[in-house]
Amino acid sequence: MKNFEKYTKQYFEAPKTSMKWTQKSYIEKAPQWCSVDLRDGNQALIIPMSLEEKLEFFSFLVKVGFKEIEIGFPAASETEYEFCRTLIENNMIPDDVTIQVLTQSREHIIAKTFEALKGAKNAIVHLYNSTSLAQREQVFKKSKEEIIDIAIFGAKLCKEYRNKTEGNFKFEYSPESFTGTEPEYALEICNAVIDVWQPTPEDKVIINLPVTVSHSMPHVYANQVEYMCENINNRENVIISLHPHNDRGCAVADSEMGLLAGADRIEGTLFGNGERTGNVDIVTLGMNMFSQGVDPELDFSNLPEITEVYERVTRMHVYERQPYSGQLVFAAFSGSHQDAIAKGMKWREEKNCEHWTVPYLPIDPTDVGRVYEADVIRINSQSGKGGIGYLLETKYGFNLPPKMREAFGYQVKSVSDHMHKEMLPDEVYNMFMDTYVNIETPLKMDDSHFVQGEGIKAEITMDYNGKTIVKMANGNGRLDAISNAIKEGIGIKYTLETYTEHALKESTAAEAVSYVGISDQNGNKFWGTGIDTDILTSSAKALVSAINVMLAK
Repeated sequence: MKNFEKYTKQYFEAPKTSMKWTQKSYIEKAPQWCSVDLRDGNQALIIPMSLEEKLEFFSFLVKVGFKEIEIGFPAASETEYEFCRTLIENNMIPDDVTIQVLTQSREHIIAKTFEALKGAKNAIVHLYNSTSLAQREQVFKKSKEEIIDIAIFGAKLCKEYRNKTEGNFKFEYSPESFTGTEPEYALEICNAVIDVWQPTPEDKVIINLPVTVSHSMPHVYANQVEYMCENINNRENVIISLHPHNDRGCAVADSEMGLLAGADRIEGTLFGNGERTGNVDIVTLGMNMFSQGVDPELDFSNLPEITEVYERVTRMHVYERQPYSGQLVFAAFSGSHQDAIAKGMKWREEKNCEHWTVPYLPIDPTDVGRVYEADVIRINSQSGKGGIGYLLETKYGFNLPPKMREAFGYQVKSVSDHMHKEMLPDEVYNMFMDTYVNIETPLKMDDSHFVQGEGIKAEITMDYNGKTIVKMANGNGRLDAISNAIKEGIGIKYTLETYTEHALKESTAAEAVSYVGISDQNGNKFWGTGIDTDILTSSAKALVSAINVMLAK
C-alpha cells in the first residue's frame, strides 16, 4: 500500500511504571459508569435528538441503571440548555442520579453552564482544554505554560461560580487529546487543576484521561493510565476516568486494560455511538464482565428493547454482528456449530450444570432477552442435521431418529440452496409436516382389528389408489402384523428397520408421535411420521407415511 511512509507514531510512551496491571487476568468489579449518549453520542448524529427524544432517552438510561449521565453542553445550543433546565425544573432526575455537563475554559461559557445547572441536586461540571503537542503547535500556537494557565483559569472560575450558584456540584477535568500529550506534561497540568480544586474524601475530583484520538496499541494506553494513577497528586481523593474513542477499533481493549491499570470510571455510550468511529461501547464492555461472572451493575437483560429505543431515538442502526446485541451474534448457520450447540444444550440439561460452557455461545442468550429458537439456530444451505433437529425438537417437540434427522437435513439444505434464502422455523416445520407426517396418498389405512394367538394377527381395511382392500396377516407385534398385511394387500416389498415414539411435548393435546424407517430392495431408506392421540394409531400412520414416501419415489 502506498504512502505508509508518511505516518509515524503520534503518541508518547509513559515513563517506566510498575506494570502491575499485566499480572491481572480480569476486571474484578464494575467501574463507575457515565453515559455520554446525550452529549458525545447526540452531537455525532446526522439529525440530533429532539427535546422529547432526549427526555425519553434520559429516562431510559436511568432505567438501565446509569447513575451518571452527561446530558450535553448547555452553553453550546438552546436545545441543550432547555434540556438541562427541563430535567431540573420538572424534577426528572432521581436523587441517586448525577447529571454531567461539559464546558470549555472560557468565562462566558462557564457562566452559562452554571446558569443552566441552577438548582441541580447533583451535577458534575466537566471542564476541558486540549493539551496535545499537535493542538498546542498547530491550533492554539501556545506554550505548555500558556496551556496550563488556561486550565487553571477555568478551574478557578468553576470554584467561583459553584460558590454563588444554588445546587450541589462536583468537578471533572479532561486534558483533551490526552493520548497525543506527553505523559509528564499531562500529569503536570492535571496536578495544577487538582491543586486549585483541593479534593477531599467528601468532595472528590474526577480526572478524565480521554482517548480523544486513538494512536497506539491498548497496552501503551494502559501504561499511560498507570503512570497517571501512580503519580497524580491526592490520588485517594481523585477518581480516574477513561473516555476511549474507537479510531483503531480498540476502545473496549483500551478500557479494559485501563481499568486493570488503575482507572475507576468509564465514560461511553450504548453500542459505541459518538464522533467518528464512536466511543467505547458500554454494552460490550459490561457484557464482557458479565460473561466472566462479574456484575456490571447495569441492566442489559433486555437487549432487544435497548436496541429498539436506541435505534428509534438516534436513527442509527445496531450492526447485525455487534457483540452481544447484534441480530446475528448468537446465530449459528454452520452445521458443525449447530451440532455442537445442540449437544452442549443437551449436556447442560443432563448434567444440571451450574456454569455456562456451551460451545460457540459465550453467554446464555436468554440472559439478554434473546430466544434459542429464533436467534441461535438459523437454517440455510450451510446448516447441518444437528441444527435442524434441534430446531424441530426445541420449538415443535419432534425428536427425530438420527438417520431421519440427517435425511431431512439434506432436504432442507437443498431447498435453501436452490431458493438462495434462509429457511424460517415455520418453513422448516411446514416442510417436515408436508414431507413426512400423516401422509395418506396413495395409501390410506381406514381400520384395523387384532386377534391374539401365536403372535399377532391383524385385519386391516385400506384404500390404495381409490380401491378398497381388506387384508389379514400375522406378525410378531401389532405394527409388524399391519406391515405384513399392507405388503400382501398391495404387493410391495420393503424392510421395516426403525421404529421410535414419544409424547409430542409441544402439543396442546395428549398426542403421541411415532417415526418409522423402511428400506426398499435396493437399500434406499424412507421415513414417515405419525401423530395421533392413540400410540398404536400414530405408529400405523408413521408406517403408512413412510410407505407413501417410498411409493412417491
